[in-house]
Amino acid sequence: MEVIKLLEYLQEILDTASKVPVTGKILVDKKEVMNVVEQIINYLPDEFKKAQWIVDEKERILGEAHEETSTMKKESMDLIKRQIENHDISKDALLRAEEIIASAQRDAKSMRLGARNYADEILTQLEKQITDKGNFMIANIKTQVEDFVEGLSGEVNSDLTTIRDNIKELRGMK
Repeated sequence: MEVIKLLEYLQEILDTASKVPVTGKILVDKKEVMNVVEQIINYLPDEFKKAQWIVDEKERILGEAHEETSTMKKESMDLIKRQIENHDISKDALLRAEEIIASAQRDAKSMRLGARNYADEILTQLEKQITDKGNFMIANIKTQVEDFVEGLSGEVNSDLTTIRDNIKELRGMK
């Protein structure tokens, strides 16, 4: 919301700026405009920081899942070694270890997909917001420029009409 307020303030600066006759240009305080632009820039990186945090969080979750998988594998191997003397027990342990590994791999894959989907969703929302805000800014600037050009054109036409009337008046004098 702060970005929109800053953009509206920037728009107000442009609307209230002194106009240079005939050239279609305005005079603005560069320092004031640059200050507003810098503030806008300072607000935008937060969205990018959030996206980076999501990616980092995904990597952390995946790392933990891999560590858990490794721990489960090691625990399963220790269990198998302790029970190897009994053939039936070792078969059961091997089956259980495989189930644990498969479960851990499914969980890791599920976490990885969930993190990727979450990051994708956040980045998609961010892209839409930036696109919408950019389009809004462009539309506002375009409308302002068109209004300014239309107003300036009207002023020039009015001035030309006055000049032509004055020329006619001068020619009509004897």
